[in-house]
Amino acid sequence: MSIGSSSLLLSIGASLALSGCGNFANFGKVEQGRVIAYDKEARVATVVAETPDSPFGALPPVKVRLPEDPDEMGPAPTPGKLIRTDLQGHRITIFDSAAGQFRTIDYTPVKEVHGVAKAPGPPKIDREARTITIYSSRQKTVLTFVATDDLLALPPDTWRPGDTVRYYFKKSGQALRMMNVTRTDLAKS
Repeated sequence: MSIGSSSLLLSIGASLALSGCGNFANFGKVEQGRVIAYDKEARVATVVAETPDSPFGALPPVKVRLPEDPDEMGPAPTPGKLIRTDLQGHRITIFDSAAGQFRTIDYTPVKEVHGVAKAPGPPKIDREARTITIYSSRQKTVLTFVATDDLLALPPDTWRPGDTVRYYFKKSGQALRMMNVTRTDLAKS
């Protein structure tokens, strides 16, 4: 490459940078997390953002306004507060809305059914038998465990994992695009 072509490339690069094409600060950011609350009327999802520092996610949860353009939104997210199921350690981690914290619960299993490809339905809270039945899609397992009075008193969405969403934003708290990772079949894309 000659000195003349190097100068030409350098001046084209400088022109693009000065014109704003090189301003990467305007590109925005992408976050991903689990939806723990969803207000359809207000068009706001409350999300526990994923983080490499915690297996559960980052606290406090963030409120994210849905994209103003409905075409920039995938399927509406289903909220849930079941964060993690540890079958080997017999522990369940939920998001406790009242405390604003994660809560880990030791449980006594009644029944585990492995290899279940799809959730058999919503979580089942059986107050007579004093059990709760949940589904772990990551482990493809239906779990029934003994429930105490305080667990039976928690809202039903406590026992359902919230959908995972990925959203693009430039201004914190306002999504420009949002994809429901849980409900989007990327193989069909």
